[in-house]
Amino acid sequence: MSPANHTLPYLLNLILTSISSSSFTPTPFDPGFNITAVAEQAQSLPSHSWEFGTAVQAYLELNSPLLSVFAPTPFPVSNPSSHVPALVYAEQKIILGSGANGLADGDGATGDPASLGVGAVLLGKTDARFASAAASEIDYLMNKAPRWANGAISQRADVPNIWADFMFMAPPFIAFYAADSNDLSLLHEAYSQCGFYREILLFNSNSTSFSPIGTSPTNGLWRHIVGPQGADPGTWSTGNGWAAMGMARVLATLLKAPVSQDKGASCEWCSAAIKDLSSWIKEILDGARASQLDQGLLRNYLDNVSGDGHGFGEISGSAMLAAVAYRMVVHASDMFDETYIAWADGIREVLAGEDSAGNPHVSRDGIVTPAVNPLGWWDTTPWTSGSPEGNNFAVLLYSAWRDCVYASLCKKPPAFKTSGARRSFSVPTPTYLIFGWDVRFTLALFCLLRGLDYCYESW
Repeated sequence: MSPANHTLPYLLNLILTSISSSSFTPTPFDPGFNITAVAEQAQSLPSHSWEFGTAVQAYLELNSPLLSVFAPTPFPVSNPSSHVPALVYAEQKIILGSGANGLADGDGATGDPASLGVGAVLLGKTDARFASAAASEIDYLMNKAPRWANGAISQRADVPNIWADFMFMAPPFIAFYAADSNDLSLLHEAYSQCGFYREILLFNSNSTSFSPIGTSPTNGLWRHIVGPQGADPGTWSTGNGWAAMGMARVLATLLKAPVSQDKGASCEWCSAAIKDLSSWIKEILDGARASQLDQGLLRNYLDNVSGDGHGFGEISGSAMLAAVAYRMVVHASDMFDETYIAWADGIREVLAGEDSAGNPHVSRDGIVTPAVNPLGWWDTTPWTSGSPEGNNFAVLLYSAWRDCVYASLCKKPPAFKTSGARRSFSVPTPTYLIFGWDVRFTLALFCLLRGLDYCYESW
């Protein structure tokens, strides 16, 4: 499989968007709810290391998409502007330390501080302290963190414990660091961690060989936690979202890492890894799509229709898995057809509406509900006071949908009708030179002559 053919239209549309105004507008389309308010809450709600890391990723994809691994050419990593919102936020939240707490207080977790790793790498381009901290975090994960029998890095620092959540925190950082440092072996480790985790959480296996697609006892849905601490054998929707989006970020990195494209590096395993990751993500999405919904949302535990309270429809897992669907349609359109768009659109449209009691899923001040208790996944009472995860997943959903529109795969929606509904942020714009000539000016002139609408429809 090769990178999707839609990355060039996506890039050109981003360029056109950037040059048609003085600043890039991160929220050009109306999702049916106030995405600006949702994003502001997503930044203010977090209080734990993994929540900060998730917010950094969400803000990066929303406000500075050319720095995200979902951009067409995220590597080599450039020196980002000091005004990138996600990195301003990351610099405030990263606490330089050592060991498992190298980037933040992980409260006994190995993966949670690593969720800030991509931010540290980007900050490290202009501040050596963060570059050193990112390197130390990689060293801890690779050489000091506990491991499961098959080599999976533990989510907990004291004993081997495997959490689906880890998949969003550490493997994408490992892959990003590998791509930035041209380390093919480390890039392979990021892919292998995805496979090891799948063996444990999908097949209850300690194998280092990866089981065939479509042979799991849970229809592709991952268990939440395996190990001696806090075991949770349920198919938690948020856990499946963590795992699927983590693998999507690893896949995007693998597709675009210079070292994986270097013929001299001879990446003999890359093609198989791209196919594996795409298939593993599809397993989860297909399992989720086959699950019975509750008021249009995925259930907290995807297969729980017992009525015991654990299967209520909630927004966190729903938003994250819908975001994954949009990303995969762009990055692997040969495997993810328009039915995935329709499914993700359905969830997005539910978020824009009301629950059965007539309450909006997105409040006036940007709180997205109902969510699972962010610190208690077994809680049967829907969380309505604001979930850091849920709000950030809604931001990830919006960004993935917007980029799917820019790729001319998702239907172009209405633009916001009032300037107050969106906010502009300055983002670094890459330079595209051919024999010293910046092709953006040619594109700008062409589109001014033919009209921006013509360019949008053509590209």
